[in-house]
Amino acid sequence: SRKVHISNNGSINSISDRGTQLPGHREIDKFGQNRDSVYFKDGVRHIDFVLSYVDDKDGDKKAERRREFEANLEKAGLELEAEDKSESDDRKTYYLKIHAPWEVLATYADVLKIKVPFKASDIPKAREVPLEWLTQPFRLPHNVMRPEPDYFTAPFDKSKVEFFLIDDKDTFFPPSTRNRIVYYILTRCPYYKEDRKEKDKTGIKRLLNNGTYTSAYPLHDCKYWKKAQDMQCESERYHLYKNWARFLCFYKKQPLNLIKKYYGEKIGIYFAWLGFYTEMLFFAAVMGVICFVYGVLSYEDNITSKEICDPEIGGMIVMCPLCDKKCSYWKLNSTCLSSWQSHLFDNEGTVFFAMFMGIWVTLFLEFWKRRQARLEYEWDLVDFEEEQQQLQIRPEYELKCSGRRLNRITQETEPYLPFPSKCARFCLSGATVLFWTCLIVACIMGVIAYRLAVYAAFASVMKDSPTSKIQLVGSLITPQLATSVTASCINFVIILILNFLYEHVAIWITDMEIPKTHLEYENKLTMKMFMFQFVNYYSSSFYVAFFKGKFVGYPGNYSYMFGKWSKLRNEECAPGGCLIELTTQLLIVMAGKQMVGNIQEALLPLFRNWWGSRKGRSHPESTYSRWEQDHNLQNFSQFGLFYEYLEMVIQFGFITLFVASFPLAPLLALFNNILEVRVDAWKFTTQFRRPVAAKARNIGAWKEILNVVAILSVVTNAFIVAFTSDMIPRLVYLYAYHPGSEATMRGYITNSLSFYNISQIPEDNLPEHGENPSWFNSSTITRCSYRDYRYPPGHEKQYTHTMQFWHILAAKLAFIIIMEHVVFVVKFFVAWLIPDVPVEVKAHIKRERFLVQEYLHNYEVEKLKMQLSQSFCLSTETASLLPSSPRKHPGAF
Repeated sequence: SRKVHISNNGSINSISDRGTQLPGHREIDKFGQNRDSVYFKDGVRHIDFVLSYVDDKDGDKKAERRREFEANLEKAGLELEAEDKSESDDRKTYYLKIHAPWEVLATYADVLKIKVPFKASDIPKAREVPLEWLTQPFRLPHNVMRPEPDYFTAPFDKSKVEFFLIDDKDTFFPPSTRNRIVYYILTRCPYYKEDRKEKDKTGIKRLLNNGTYTSAYPLHDCKYWKKAQDMQCESERYHLYKNWARFLCFYKKQPLNLIKKYYGEKIGIYFAWLGFYTEMLFFAAVMGVICFVYGVLSYEDNITSKEICDPEIGGMIVMCPLCDKKCSYWKLNSTCLSSWQSHLFDNEGTVFFAMFMGIWVTLFLEFWKRRQARLEYEWDLVDFEEEQQQLQIRPEYELKCSGRRLNRITQETEPYLPFPSKCARFCLSGATVLFWTCLIVACIMGVIAYRLAVYAAFASVMKDSPTSKIQLVGSLITPQLATSVTASCINFVIILILNFLYEHVAIWITDMEIPKTHLEYENKLTMKMFMFQFVNYYSSSFYVAFFKGKFVGYPGNYSYMFGKWSKLRNEECAPGGCLIELTTQLLIVMAGKQMVGNIQEALLPLFRNWWGSRKGRSHPESTYSRWEQDHNLQNFSQFGLFYEYLEMVIQFGFITLFVASFPLAPLLALFNNILEVRVDAWKFTTQFRRPVAAKARNIGAWKEILNVVAILSVVTNAFIVAFTSDMIPRLVYLYAYHPGSEATMRGYITNSLSFYNISQIPEDNLPEHGENPSWFNSSTITRCSYRDYRYPPGHEKQYTHTMQFWHILAAKLAFIIIMEHVVFVVKFFVAWLIPDVPVEVKAHIKRERFLVQEYLHNYEVEKLKMQLSQSFCLSTETASLLPSSPRKHPGAF
């Protein structure tokens, strides 16, 4: 492909005819003109980009940079028009409007290989689906859903302009394509003089960083609350707000084609993925509610909880202290309420739901591949990634890499980063990531130490004492629940603090590595941020699910967190298991994150939006210009979309990795995402300046992250059901150890407990004097129970594990293997059964490629015939105009 670049003096080498040039900043009389317009003062040339700046103490130096930069922009073919600060609303901001004429657009469309129409699509429209009228309330008008007709497209070639369907050169390239091309030029245009070669003085990004310009942005086409007065303007922003950004449209389909047309493919892909993810959450939420309802309906059949609450059974079982010194003996029926709560989530439906979610994840990923393939074709993104890799080299990479070498593919010299420098940067990056990961783990360990230390305090305060001032609360909240809730809240606060810190760290590390392309930069930043977020958000849940209550020991031989000297005895699970605590942890962190995120995204900008709307509506259009209105909006940073993806992927991890402990998690996620779609849409249309349009073929590195989380979720849910839930021990008892001929759960509680002689408990583990409850009588109560399967005192194998313990362990491992294999077999079968690209999309892609080749061939043949015909006619005319040949002289040969 033909390469075009901005030379050192700012000129475009391949542009020979730049059209009409502006002599500097052109001043035109404005009387009677509407300033709420997206055109220059002449009302003809479209404003493709706006730069703003203010005078300050370093004005001379910055003014020199601006003069050189703007001069080079004009040499590059762009046309400029200035607005003096006296004409602005604040009387201190200058605005520079930029217009890209046809010659510049055509040149860079050729460079970037932008696909444009060459033939109207002849593919028949899809036939109406039976009962399609049922979906009519959920659909938007056709002109909003499909704002432009279907065409076959091909990469633009400036030398074959007649090949493409060009009715009007001024409107052939849509505003999103125009601002993308202009931004491409701005990021590569130098701002040094011709006689100086300072490569680092290049691009609008550096000028924004050093304060030469205060902002750079393309314009919205109109106000969001009413259409533009100019009939040439399509008022797409107004249609997006009316049909997409309002919450009352939550049940309507998203106008993805209009989103893509206005904001570009990259933002369009995000909203397509978010909408599809929300649709699929509906099925997971319905199944989760069914499993929860099953737990509620089977409430009365829960024999285990009835035995715990029975005064004659649970009320007669004395349990060993759960901590040293401060904890007293307690009766099993004091956990009556928590055992009922645990049953709502820890029942037979848990196993089914865990397997269902493993299959649901596969269906979600496979169906998304099909939806993505369809969008790739409809939005002309097929084979785009390779072009992105070759053409979209980051300006920062070009500036920081001084070495150059020959590219074997393009046979052109290009900058490169030497291997020693790359290796050193990689090692420093890895060490930084490891350090911050260890810091997060250390914070989680601190929270665990808090749980161990504070549990004793809660146990002491909530002991069964008639003089206790919190007796009512103490009867409803157990020390385990109080510790779990407070620890989860503290952990959530720590998560928010660490998030703020390592966001900057991840960006710094990625910048230091100097990725070559924009795609590589985004992928590296994505992996680092997700790694940090994964450890930060999920560590505490992993601890509760897989470590708490698993390494406790038994009376007389307890295990301690940092050794016995620390006196921090490892936590035990409640008699109903640790699943209810994992549910509490998941609910607080997940719901808290969603609540904080929605407050940050919706409520905080609400006042700004109200004030901006009030200001915009109160100003007459003749004085409050379009560029000033957009200047007062928030800037959409290059990481804006990144954080939106990150928020949703973290949520995806919550509803897949630990969903076996909380079947209602998909329902919470569904409600949040219905709000999230409209909040994001509202932000884009009302809060943010119009982002620079960018292309993206898919959701990038997030796709691989989702695949890893999907595989990991099968393993984690299998382990949660096996080791965190009490399901497997109950099933082993029901089918192998129940007394009598009838399979029943009666006697399970007594069977699942071992006991220990109180007289043999070491002094360090006994309650302090006066800590025992009033009902405890040391003369009549000689032993206490604890949750384990160990031989009783006096047995030849006393306090060692019984055979039932090993049977249960074997059943747990067998369940993990069986569940994983069943789910993985179904996953791979479903993945094989569902093709990634729909058959009709493959056919359309093949047909388009065939037509491109056929039409290009015919075009070249006709062009050649025309050239030959013109050449023949020209030679004939020339021969007829020449004088006749002179007669030969006698004797001449």
